[in-house]
Amino acid sequence: MATETTETATAELPLILAGPVLVTGAGISGRGIAQLLTDLGVSVEITDENETAVAEAAEATGAVGISVAQAQERLGTYSCVVTSPGWPPTAKLLVAAAEAGLEVVGDVEVCYLLDQAKVFGPSRSWLVVTGTNGKTTATAMLAAMLVEAGAAAVAVGNIGVSVADALTSADRADVLVVEMSSFQLHWSKDLVPEVGILLNLAEDHIDWHGSMAEYAAAKAKVLKAPIAVVGADDPLVMEQVAGLETTENIVGFSLAEPMPGQLGIREGKLVDATGMVVDGDELTGESEVVLAEADGIQPPGTAGIYDALAAAGAARAVGVSAAQVSAALATFEVAGHRGQVVAEKDGIVAVDNSKATNPHAADSALSGYESIVWIAGGQLKDADVSELIATHAKRLKAVAVLGADREVIAAAVEKLAPGVEVFVTDATDPEEAMSAVCAWAVTQAESGDAIVLAPAAASLDMYSGMAHRGNLFTQYISEHLGAHVTDGHEGEPQ
Repeated sequence: MATETTETATAELPLILAGPVLVTGAGISGRGIAQLLTDLGVSVEITDENETAVAEAAEATGAVGISVAQAQERLGTYSCVVTSPGWPPTAKLLVAAAEAGLEVVGDVEVCYLLDQAKVFGPSRSWLVVTGTNGKTTATAMLAAMLVEAGAAAVAVGNIGVSVADALTSADRADVLVVEMSSFQLHWSKDLVPEVGILLNLAEDHIDWHGSMAEYAAAKAKVLKAPIAVVGADDPLVMEQVAGLETTENIVGFSLAEPMPGQLGIREGKLVDATGMVVDGDELTGESEVVLAEADGIQPPGTAGIYDALAAAGAARAVGVSAAQVSAALATFEVAGHRGQVVAEKDGIVAVDNSKATNPHAADSALSGYESIVWIAGGQLKDADVSELIATHAKRLKAVAVLGADREVIAAAVEKLAPGVEVFVTDATDPEEAMSAVCAWAVTQAESGDAIVLAPAAASLDMYSGMAHRGNLFTQYISEHLGAHVTDGHEGEPQ
C-alpha cells in the first residue's frame, strides 16, 4: 500500500490515533488497518486468539504482535482499540476496553477519520450503502451512474476494494461509494456520509448483534446523512425512519407508483418524483422525470429494479442526470453470484445467486422468473423458509436441495408446494453434491424455465464460501446442460 507521505507530513492525525493503538483481529481486515496505521507512523499492537495469525500479521505489517491476555493487561496504555468487524460487542477484550474508557472503533471508521483529517489529500465524498440484501448490486450501480456522470468514483468496502486501499491508491478517487455491513456500522460513531442508503431490513446476524433491534439500529446509522435514501416498501425500514427526529432528509423509493418526494415505477419506467431537476432532464407532467426503462435491468425482476431505484435516488441527489442514470443501467452487468445468468441452452437459463444466503435474499432472487427449477440448501441458521416457499409455490416447477438443512427445506416444500417434485442429495462432498443437484435440475427443465441457485442458506457447511458454491454451480450446470459458460465466467477459478 503506497501512502501519500507528502500529505501525511503536513496533516494532523486524529487524537485517538496518538498511539499506541490496539488492533483486534489478525485476519484480512485487521492486517489491512494495521498496515495502514504503521505506514502512517502510528505505534500499533495487534492481537488475536490465533497466535499463528498474530505472528504472521506482525511480520507482514510491522506491528507488534501480542496475545489477548497481554492486550487486556495493557489496556491502560492504548489511545484506542480498532476492531475487525468479525469481533462481536460481547468479546471479553472489547468489553474490558470499553469499561476502561477506551474508544472502540472499526476499521472503516478509522479510514473515515483519516480522510476527514485530509491525511491523504482533500477529503472525499462518502456515499454509504447498507441493508440486509442487495448492497453489492446497489453499490456497483451507484458507482456506475457516478462514473457515467464524469465523477472519479469507485465502489469500495465489502464489494472487493478496501476503503484503505482506495484512500492510499495513486489513482485517486474523489467519491467513495461504500458498501457497509451491520458489523462495520456498529463500530462507527462519527461516520456521516453525504448520502446514506438503507435498502431493506430482515433478520440476519442476530447472534452477533444480540437482537433484531440492535441489528436494525446499526443499519439505521446511515440515516444520519444529510440525504438518506430508503426502501419505502419495507416496514422495518420505515419503523427506523419513524423514529427519527426529522424526516426532511429522507427520500423514499418504491416498486409502486411514486408518491410525491419518491422514486418509483410508472408504466414500466423508473420515475423520479422528488422534484429534483438536473440539466438535461425532461419533465413528465409538473415534476416527474423518467429515468430509465425497467425492462432489461440486470439482475432481472424486482431485485434489480429495487436496487436500481435506490442507486438512482442517491445519484440524483448528487446531481446525476436522467440520461446518465439510463446509460449506466443500460450497460450494467451484475457481479458474480448475485443473479448472473451463467449458462443458456434451448430456452433454459441457469442463474447463479449463491449470494442469496438467507430467505429474504432468496425471495428477491426467485421473483425475477415465472417457472423455476430451484436449487437450495445449506445452513439456515434457524431461519424460517415457510414464507419464502409459500410466496413462490406457483413459480416452483421442481426443487433440488443439498447441505446441512436440506431436509428442513424439503419438508417445507412438500407441505407448502404440494405436487412439486423434490430431489434431495445426501452427499457431503461439495463437488459431488453440486453435480448431483445440477444433473437432476437439468432433467426437470424445459424451454422457458430458469434453473436458479438461490440457497436461502449459508454455505460453510460444505463450501469455503458463497463464491466457491457459485463457481461449482456454474461449472456443473454448464456441463450437464451442455452449454458454454456465459461471458464473464470464462476462466473464473473453480
